Amino acid sequence: MGTFIPGVELSRRFYVEAVLPVVHAHCGEIPHTAARIGPGSEVLGFDTARSADHDWGPRLQLFLQPQDQRAQDIVSMLSEELPKTFYGYPTNLSSAGRVRFMEFTDGPVSHGVDVTTLDAWFDGHLGFDPRSGVSPFDWLATPTQVLAEVTAGAVFHDELGLTHARSALDWYPEDVWRYVLACQWQRVSEEEAFVGRCGEVGDELGSAVVAARLVRDLMRLTLLMYRRYPPYSKWLGSAFARLDFAATPSLTATLTATTWHDRENHLAKAYTAIGQLHNDLGLTAPVDPSTRSYHDRPFQVLHAERFSQALIAGIADPELRALPLTGAIDQFADSTDLLGNRERRRAAAAALTV
Repeated sequence: MGTFIPGVELSRRFYVEAVLPVVHAHCGEIPHTAARIGPGSEVLGFDTARSADHDWGPRLQLFLQPQDQRAQDIVSMLSEELPKTFYGYPTNLSSAGRVRFMEFTDGPVSHGVDVTTLDAWFDGHLGFDPRSGVSPFDWLATPTQVLAEVTAGAVFHDELGLTHARSALDWYPEDVWRYVLACQWQRVSEEEAFVGRCGEVGDELGSAVVAARLVRDLMRLTLLMYRRYPPYSKWLGSAFARLDFAATPSLTATLTATTWHDRENHLAKAYTAIGQLHNDLGLTAPVDPSTRSYHDRPFQVLHAERFSQALIAGIADPELRALPLTGAIDQFADSTDLLGNRERRRAAAAALTV
């Protein structure tokens, strides 16, 4: 297929060179918005040539006005008139279960142009419309992966207000940000002593598992401090690698250590660096970022709950401040089948926050 073209750029060309001419030929200059947002590694900028084997290709969203009734007609026009290939890639997407593959076809194209409205798209992907405001519950019921999918990618043409709607989701309001950070620190505090405790009884495997969980939580915490929505596990390391963060070698060394003492030492360095990063944000009065013993036990910890408590104390909204420290939906749940279903995730979040 020649030189790899990143998916967002391929979609931009597809819109300009293939989709728009067909729409103009049949419908004239209709008000619309065109974008490539939502699920897909290309939206987050992590796609490679490997991505082209499924759920990838020349595809985009074409948003019409709510009163425009031509969506199905446009879908049919595109099926009949789009080229079979575009820059060497098939434009025909066939489904195999939940995965879509690009295939060549001699018949109509089952294309990847989603012709819809902003109302329907936001309802389907978020469960709320950011143009009408975003409540604390909306923020907490939406996984950071989904927030990244909506705010990343690219808008190619916008007459209907998608750019403004996306700006409402650029980052958490400060009170919500404080709460999410506090809950992430709380996760760390709940397990930081277990690296040593497992090791003390000879359970190096258990110690390593706990350390890996802590590294994951610290990576997500750091991304949140940098005001970046942490993606799901496949791209967490890729997103983290884009940060200029001094503690990255310590986190890497934690994962390669073979004894609990080494894991604890590497984590201690990472804790101090991340604690200082917290202080640099100025969201609370400075909190001592040095490690110390876990009560009267010989394990070096940060006592991360100190950061959590300082953040909670600074939340102005009394209802948000009173919530349990379970956090946003993907801070207490990591089931893909739950997080990928907007109705289920909002119901789960409501059980803890409403």
